[in-house]
Amino acid sequence: MPRHGHRVALFILLISSASIGWRLVHQLAPPADLGAEKNQEPLLDALLQGESPSQARANQATVPKAAKAVERGYPVPRVPPASSSLNPALRVALLSQYPVQSVVIAQGASCLTTSGQLLSSTVLQSMLRGDSHRQPCFCQSDPGSSIQVNGKAYTGRITLHRQGAGWLAVNMLDLERYVASVVGAEMPSHWRKEALKAQAVAARSYALVHLVRPASSIYNLGDTTRWQAFSGLSSESEATRSATDATRGMVLSYRGGLVESLYAATSEISAEAHGHLGASMSQHGAQELAQQGLAFNEILGRFYQGASIARLKADG
Repeated sequence: MPRHGHRVALFILLISSASIGWRLVHQLAPPADLGAEKNQEPLLDALLQGESPSQARANQATVPKAAKAVERGYPVPRVPPASSSLNPALRVALLSQYPVQSVVIAQGASCLTTSGQLLSSTVLQSMLRGDSHRQPCFCQSDPGSSIQVNGKAYTGRITLHRQGAGWLAVNMLDLERYVASVVGAEMPSHWRKEALKAQAVAARSYALVHLVRPASSIYNLGDTTRWQAFSGLSSESEATRSATDATRGMVLSYRGGLVESLYAATSEISAEAHGHLGASMSQHGAQELAQQGLAFNEILGRFYQGASIARLKADG
């Protein structure tokens, strides 16, 4: 559950007399060093199918009276039509696993040095224990295989960086796979599907902010609650993947900017952690609203008032 507001320099826009602040990232190109892993350059240009303020007002007028009554006047953002969407790669520092003590590669995965030399499991473990090798190395899993870091399984690519006296693992994986893991790490997977879907949109929006404004030159964000809890394959489930797929590519937007959608477990924690920043979602509150029959977009409209839902389009 993201709690710290000082991680990235963002614009704050006050959108009501009650000083409800939206933390926005406008169309900013990522630093050049991000291009070494994957070119993410036109990310925010891909925000589309969201609503302009005038469209939001027009669509709000068509919301059924029953939904308005449940929402008590809160605007309900429109769900964008289904389409293919951008699925960029994200680099997540496994700070919870620092320093790396062991890396186990399953069948179908391999590890290489930056010069392309294949590393056996024995050599890799020796490297982790010693101090002679300081250059990064890469472990790549094939679809269906995994890489274990300190006994926890991850998919995608693991890059090992020498940091201080130990090795830091950075997991590079696609955004949607990341979101499916975050949803399960941040919410019980047996909660109502609409609450899980609201969590998926919030988690995706938060991750996109850090794709544009990375925490470091070697990673976008960490795996702890300072950012968003991420536990690799262990927090994925059919329920979290279903919620992620149902909201694929959807993010919160306001006037073309990307909302850093803060959230916390309860309204009390949310107010304490984020009250000075503005809007924030209560995860237990989202579950309660889902139990009352609200859809995920209604839940998001309740907590992030005035925001619309946009979808990332596929390149081309």
